Amino acid sequence: MAEGKGRVCVTGGTGFLGSWIIKRLLEDGYSVNTTVRADPAERKRDLSFLTNLPNASERLQFFNADLSNPESFSTAIEGCVGIFHTASPIDFAVSEPEEVVTKRTVDGALGILKACVHSKTVKRVIYTSSGSAVSFTGKDKQVLDESDWSDVDLFRTVKPFGWSYGVSKTLAEKAVLQFGEQHGLDVVTLVLPFIVGRFICPKLPDSIEKALVLVLGKKEQIGVTRFHMVHVDDVARAHIYLLENPVEGGRYNCSPFIVSIEEMSQLLSAKYPEFQILTVDELKEIKGARLPHLNSKKLVDAGFEFKYSVDDMFDDAIQCCKEKNYL
Repeated sequence: MAEGKGRVCVTGGTGFLGSWIIKRLLEDGYSVNTTVRADPAERKRDLSFLTNLPNASERLQFFNADLSNPESFSTAIEGCVGIFHTASPIDFAVSEPEEVVTKRTVDGALGILKACVHSKTVKRVIYTSSGSAVSFTGKDKQVLDESDWSDVDLFRTVKPFGWSYGVSKTLAEKAVLQFGEQHGLDVVTLVLPFIVGRFICPKLPDSIEKALVLVLGKKEQIGVTRFHMVHVDDVARAHIYLLENPVEGGRYNCSPFIVSIEEMSQLLSAKYPEFQILTVDELKEIKGARLPHLNSKKLVDAGFEFKYSVDDMFDDAIQCCKEKNYL
């Protein structure tokens, strides 16, 4: 596949990660189909951040599709050799019942996989999962691997921030892996932590806003005091690596770093004295979730190499936020 790159589909291409994957794919010589929700508000959306990418005019096509109508993805998937399913409902405010969000997430993912089977051309599906499908085990483990799963019943009982998203991602990831086994479809899931770095989408990504909470001066929004993290370009490269290389299917963690908020304070205050960063002493009174590390040995053993450091993640995110007037 390395030479005749072929056509692939990226769902959720207008999002933070989806748009960066598209950027990378176009640079690497792929033709890309991507999906945009079919509602009128989405149709009027300015997509110039994608259409202005190098090679987009020749090799990027848009299709209307919605997870509420899984069959709507069939046209975008037709003729593709690989699928990157990054689209997922995000409802941290729980404005809809959890059951509704979960059904849309699971049914949408399974509908896309069915279209992949019917296409006869799709070689592999890479499903973008989340650390929330791993981290909420209820066990006192500081390091988790691909055998660990979040406890859905515990999510529904404790109801931590973003709990309905955690339920939907856990059940959807299990469902796509099971579907792949039952139907002979090559499915890989990539479990992601907080993604940090540059972004080409217009909106400030939620994960960057949370990672830069000290820089943005939003002390009241600190809900996590230890973050598992990865650079957005490493995530995009990992997605493409798993498409191009004959590694075994199944689950892969993609999280090279675990960073405490105290370490962030020391790093950011030293490099960016222009910001009023809370000191380590000031942070002592703040309580928040100290997320476990997601061991990524399986991905590294499969031949993938992480390229970016913690400094790179923060430097790129801060520079990009300055350029886009978020700082």
